[in-house]
Amino acid sequence: MWTNVTELPTAQWPYSEILLRLALALSLGLLLGLERERRGKEAGLRTFGFIALLGALGGCLGEHFAMLSLVMAAGLAVPLNVHTMRNGHGPELTTSAAMLVTCLAGVLCGLGHTVTPAAVMVSTTALLAWKERLSGISMGLTEGEVRSALLLAILAIVIYPALPPGAVGPWGLIEPRAAWVTVILIASIGFVNYILWKLYGSRGSELSAFFGGLVNSNFTVIEMANRVRSSEGRFAETAYRAVLVATAAMLIRNGTLLLVLSPLVFVNAAGAFGLMVLAALGFVVISLVHRRSVRSEPTDIKLELPFSLPVALRYGLLFLALHVVGRLMQRQFGDAGFYLVTVVGGLLSSASAVAAAASMATQGAISPEIAGNGAWLASLTSLAFSLSFVMRTHHRALITKLMLATACIAVAGGAGIVLRWLVEPWVSHWVAALGRQG
Repeated sequence: MWTNVTELPTAQWPYSEILLRLALALSLGLLLGLERERRGKEAGLRTFGFIALLGALGGCLGEHFAMLSLVMAAGLAVPLNVHTMRNGHGPELTTSAAMLVTCLAGVLCGLGHTVTPAAVMVSTTALLAWKERLSGISMGLTEGEVRSALLLAILAIVIYPALPPGAVGPWGLIEPRAAWVTVILIASIGFVNYILWKLYGSRGSELSAFFGGLVNSNFTVIEMANRVRSSEGRFAETAYRAVLVATAAMLIRNGTLLLVLSPLVFVNAAGAFGLMVLAALGFVVISLVHRRSVRSEPTDIKLELPFSLPVALRYGLLFLALHVVGRLMQRQFGDAGFYLVTVVGGLLSSASAVAAAASMATQGAISPEIAGNGAWLASLTSLAFSLSFVMRTHHRALITKLMLATACIAVAGGAGIVLRWLVEPWVSHWVAALGRQG
């Protein structure tokens, strides 16, 4: 009698795997719900836990059920907003958006994803928890700073992909994308450190000089020299430390450029840059130990906007000029021609000169060792050029101390170059031995 009855198909789910997916979704939903609960919102801990489970079950059941769970989560936002608006409050748009994100993260958990939904939910919770801080930052930005950020985004996202890849021109000397990467990299470092300087720079002259040196070390030295003249020498000791800190920041920035653009060149120059930074900071520590008990006022370095179109064009054109002239001089006069161009470039912009050296090494025009030496020379040239601004203070003690410190920093860099030459054969032998054993 029952032989013709057809049984419905069933699905056998792996029990432990499904429990893990549901547990992950529930924990992520509770994390965000905890933040909403602490804010006193209508949708809190339990609501977001249920929404995450709803999305996870939809992801486990398949595509159609996942879409249905998203629609149901969106439906929950409707009575929430109606209730809050009836009570005389505005619509809960942020909480409604968080509900949809929670449901979608639950769907990802149901599909077997782990890292992605966890990163999304942690980021979403952070956005909700940092509401006041983010609002304070956005309200504190000036119109010029917002335009600078938008311009930087346009240069990186819109213009860069439109540039032709590879070398162009009859001799293949110009690489538009390489030049633009340098522009974006230098501008990004300046922008980030401008924001850091704006947040923390007024807390002390040394800290302000560090952030200022990352943006523009020469401008920082000029500000310090002006402060020495205006205070009739009373600011000299603090200015001495600030100039050295700005020098260390400049060296760190140039080393970072090498690391990003050409790690092999960075390896060859790491000893020189590392010893120079240690020497500069060593003089700062000595000055702090022997400083007088009277505390000086922190200085306020008035930096320009973090990024603008003229700055972008200046960096780009200077990089291209140094790159093209450097290659031509290297072809005509060998390594001496490249060194000459690098020294001159250091007077204009050590960052552009260092980036050009790294780019030439990447293209095979010069060896990584020669590029590392050039980056060191460009940084030394910039350091010596900064001393010319200190000379204008006519403060003999400050000038003497900075000249001595600069000479020691240069010697430390030279020692790093010599150390590389001494260690290189041993390293090459060690690498070759490892290769034979492998």
